[in-house]
Amino acid sequence: MPATRPSDPSRTKRAGPAEAHSLLGEGFAIGVATAGYQIEGGYNGDGEPANNWFAWERAGRVERSGVACDFWAHPEEALDRAAAIGCNAFRLSVEWARLEPEPGRFDEAALERYVEILEMCAGRGLEPIVTLHHFTHPYWLGEEFWLRPGSPDRFARHVQRLLPALALHCRRWVTLNEPNIVMLMGWVEGAHPPGRRLAFSDAFCVLDNLLTAHALAAEIIMDGQPGAAVTANTSSSSIYEHDRMLTDLLLLGSAGVPASDLDRYIDERRALHDAAFPPQHAGEFAVRRFFAALSPYGTDRGAGGGPAWAQLRSAARRHAPRRVVDTVLAATHERGLGAVGFDWYDPVASHALRVPGRRLPSGERDWSTGRALWDVPSHADGLRAWCRTEAALHGGLPLWVVENGMATLVRDRRPVPRADGWDRPRYIREHLGAVAEAVAEDVPVTAYLHWSLVDNYEWGSYAPRFGIFGMDRDPDGTVRWLDTDSAGDDAAGEFTRVVRGLVAGDRSVVDG
Repeated sequence: MPATRPSDPSRTKRAGPAEAHSLLGEGFAIGVATAGYQIEGGYNGDGEPANNWFAWERAGRVERSGVACDFWAHPEEALDRAAAIGCNAFRLSVEWARLEPEPGRFDEAALERYVEILEMCAGRGLEPIVTLHHFTHPYWLGEEFWLRPGSPDRFARHVQRLLPALALHCRRWVTLNEPNIVMLMGWVEGAHPPGRRLAFSDAFCVLDNLLTAHALAAEIIMDGQPGAAVTANTSSSSIYEHDRMLTDLLLLGSAGVPASDLDRYIDERRALHDAAFPPQHAGEFAVRRFFAALSPYGTDRGAGGGPAWAQLRSAARRHAPRRVVDTVLAATHERGLGAVGFDWYDPVASHALRVPGRRLPSGERDWSTGRALWDVPSHADGLRAWCRTEAALHGGLPLWVVENGMATLVRDRRPVPRADGWDRPRYIREHLGAVAEAVAEDVPVTAYLHWSLVDNYEWGSYAPRFGIFGMDRDPDGTVRWLDTDSAGDDAAGEFTRVVRGLVAGDRSVVDG
């Protein structure tokens, strides 16, 4: 059943003549997404702000981030290009490590610089969408910061300090980027600091702290800026406990679910998710059953399984806190989410999972559990279906596609074609077409942000390329923008053509 369109800051804009018949709807926010550590440059070097990747960079566990895209020194290039290709929105993060480089020392000049960048966005017709935590925090807080019980309160105080300056220039906020990935990569897969593997009990403590941090920050923002829209974007996943459960927990207040009935409610929501997105084979079913057994939420009956599953469940749940439940139910504002934000790549968990610890031809062991980014399959039809399901599960809330993009590989400064034959122009055309089709079906999608504007530092490596624009890097650290993407394709031209066509009401631009 189509969901009704709720209020949303973007919908208050007056449509210009070119938007009168837009296939994306009046006031639709279309743009690109970026993250500070990935584009700004100037982290973890001598005399530079240090974040929680500092030790990994210094020890050579990952490639040095260096100058990244030089955005901090020269944001105009990026913002000019975003405006030129038809964007009206630009997502960026304000980096805690830059703002508070040492305990008790807040860098007012850095905050003023962020305000200046937000003003540059406005001057180019780009609505800033500000992320307050995008995977990184100051090094001095420790790599295990999010495992500590006081971390949500520490983050909330940080947000309280930033809000007066930033709220003058921003009305759409992402509190924490992909809390499910922070937990997974840091404490289960071990691919991000602190590099813990299979620490499931600690992982669920981390998740509780992250969700509590969002709930506290959302209260601060909505108290200080009535009418603001706040979300915490998840990475879309077929595993209920790894994605949609987070949204359900943050919306407990508006759902009217008391703490005493929470586990039954989670069983019900898991069943709805699995019915809407059923597992297609035994491997996917097993992955979902495993995470249901580990989850600190839901009844034994809802998680299913025999004595072995019950033993696993008991061990995993023994120390898992539920502070987020108390925080959400005690909140002044009924809804801690003003929009359902999600990042769309490939949500099918079993597509990505591989056995960790397998031996490579070199003799080393590969502990990763996921496939390479440039091998992640593309599913434009799946994006449209996911939007429909999100609207049905969370009626009354707008949907923001906070990230959506495709990786290619560059090796030894030469592009490597994707094995599936996809290129970025096709990806842009088909996925924007999927969003337009969802809007035509009255699904309340109100924002789409492509990841990313330019090739950037992809969490330890410059090999994966996600940019509409490529970035050429010399060994001495000099960077130069390309007019094509890293594969030599005119992704910017295709993005511009499709966006302008959809805004003008021309559906043919997504027909290929």
